[in-house]
Amino acid sequence: IAPKNNESKHISLFCSACKQTIYPYHLLHHKKTHKALNLLGFDSPQTKTDSKILLAQRQKLISKLTKTPKYSEAHRQKIDYSLEFLLDNHTPISYCDPANINNPSTLKKVNNALIKALSVCQDKNSTWQKDMEDIFIVLDNYGNRSDTCFLGLVDGFHGATAAETVAAELPLLFLDQLAQTDSSYKTSKDEQLILDSFATVFKADYKEKESIFSDKPGSDETSKTNTYEWIHKAYAKSFWRMDRLLQLGRNEVSKVRWSGCSVVTCLVERIPSEETHGTEEEEKKHCENNRHSPSARTAKGVAGLLHIANIGNTHAVLCKNGKNYCLSKEHSTSNVSERKRILQNGGNISTNEPDGLVEGYLRTTRGLGHHGDPVVKRSVIPVPHTISVPIDDTCQFLILASNGLWEVLDYNQVLALTLTTFTDYLRTYECVQQNETSSYKCQHVMPLTEENSNDLKALNDLQDGILYSNEDIFFTDLKGNLKPNKAKRSGENYAGQELLKTVSPAGSKSPPLFEEDTEMYSSNCKPKTAGRSRVTSETLYNNAASYVSEQLVKTALAAGSRDNITVLIVLLNGCDKIPKY
Repeated sequence: IAPKNNESKHISLFCSACKQTIYPYHLLHHKKTHKALNLLGFDSPQTKTDSKILLAQRQKLISKLTKTPKYSEAHRQKIDYSLEFLLDNHTPISYCDPANINNPSTLKKVNNALIKALSVCQDKNSTWQKDMEDIFIVLDNYGNRSDTCFLGLVDGFHGATAAETVAAELPLLFLDQLAQTDSSYKTSKDEQLILDSFATVFKADYKEKESIFSDKPGSDETSKTNTYEWIHKAYAKSFWRMDRLLQLGRNEVSKVRWSGCSVVTCLVERIPSEETHGTEEEEKKHCENNRHSPSARTAKGVAGLLHIANIGNTHAVLCKNGKNYCLSKEHSTSNVSERKRILQNGGNISTNEPDGLVEGYLRTTRGLGHHGDPVVKRSVIPVPHTISVPIDDTCQFLILASNGLWEVLDYNQVLALTLTTFTDYLRTYECVQQNETSSYKCQHVMPLTEENSNDLKALNDLQDGILYSNEDIFFTDLKGNLKPNKAKRSGENYAGQELLKTVSPAGSKSPPLFEEDTEMYSSNCKPKTAGRSRVTSETLYNNAASYVSEQLVKTALAAGSRDNITVLIVLLNGCDKIPKY
């Protein structure tokens, strides 16, 4: 849909640290204020300060610093910069006018019983970026399997060449690996021709190097518990081969600085249930025929599976029971384990703020491409983080986004914005329907009943349902430990100081309405043959997904993002079970 009026300027964020309501274009300045106060030694962000208090605190810190044996001029400069920032008391800069932002979303039709709607919204961010280097992937009936789709997002760096190549070839390489283990995955003739053309690249000597992915020994007990290890190995092997293809340098312009990219992908599969297959005998037969398939040995009641792989600084976040769970890992210099790995292997990390750059060039520590500089490539490895997670009707949203979103908003903020904009959209629709005719009742936002609130299964943490996680299939074989994610990303330097959530200020405008003269056939509503402003359930969720993705992009732009922004949002079956706020 095309919103008639912009709503992003009415979206506000509530800072639990200082108890203030802030707007997106104030967010960057607000965080800098908290960071400056922290550097000057003010523990409470609510501390009232004036010029005399700030100057006295600065003098106290400098005197203490000069008496320490590890005196650092750089630390003194940080103190001075913090003081200047707080004394300046300048008005927050609006990096863009939300009313002038026009970034229509793209709706993708996906025939999957787990997905109600899927929408992608992108913005080049022309204030800071010359070209759009983000590319998204949405493949329905992946591997010629119904109710299986492949989603992905590729965030390019130093050009879009690597991103374009990865978006076109990585799904084929992954499908080829899956088909070698599970015969239900099939490639078309055209896809097989492309795969055959890679035979000259993956010669015998190269296949010996990559054999570690498939020949790694494991105990019988491990093979029983790690049912989906083969998918994670397929991910690792396909990423490894993709990086090898990028080494060919096809379409690269520079001889030194070749392009690279961060990637996040998701394989979405529906699990056959007893209702679908009928008798237990048929279900058993299905599992025997697909003992290597992800649908085998799955907990009863699980509707589907998400197999996630990410590399770099693109991320996937799942909303389950109103909580956010990050299904990816940050591969950048802000990650302590990544810094340790690079330094132990002879790499260098510069002193650039905030966390340094790999060889003074890259913030990401893992990625595909970057082959032009062998020194950089020695540290930037193509090893993905992978995890498998079951989903059911308690899962509401899946969000894949590029660095342009995560550099200004953390996971908690994105979840709060998503929940608020989605429920506001459905609430507006419900009000419109009730105003048109009091006899017509349709409720898309289901209240939280006592039965639902006491459902222990629905309230279990996602950690209890992790099927398999392999952080580094290339180096180790560890199970993931997924916990509700704490506020991080754009707030890593001052984590714990503030937790922002979305609130709807009084007087905010209503979300956009819907197309008119459309017949309603919602399964949750009584059909009405005549009337205006009627939409199908499918159209309703499509419009809602489109609206939410646009608002996330606009909020990131208003908050001062300097990178390309791409948001891919998936509305899962549990999105209609969100309690009213």
